[in-house]
Amino acid sequence: MTEPKVFIAHSRSDIKWVRQFVEALRKQGVDAWLDDWQVEPGDSWQEKIESGLRSSDAIVSMLTAENIQSPELFADLGMAIGLGKPLIPIVAVGIESSAIPAAFRSRQYVMRGEPDEAAREVAEAVKRRAA
Repeated sequence: MTEPKVFIAHSRSDIKWVRQFVEALRKQGVDAWLDDWQVEPGDSWQEKIESGLRSSDAIVSMLTAENIQSPELFADLGMAIGLGKPLIPIVAVGIESSAIPAAFRSRQYVMRGEPDEAAREVAEAVKRRAA
């Protein structure tokens, strides 16, 4: 059986935590598509992202105070729905649940804490779905 794979949607300001999270996911036996590692100079962003989304089993979307109302966040939701992929939101500490857009709040989300703990929760969910 191949490792399940998740697409990581994040904002640039979050990259340090996201890299730690991805490394922790990999230790949990879940592969991750991360733009920093998959998009090379000269590549088409659109083609690479579409390929990453299609080859993933789920989409993990990071919600932060900076991106909670961004169009890209809602694009993540649309892509997940359009491709029939589960969307797993990770919500930054300090964001009130009422501030989370309803389409994300209606899903069981993971509270962002330590990258290892968030990775464990996401890995367990993805592996259950893949079984």
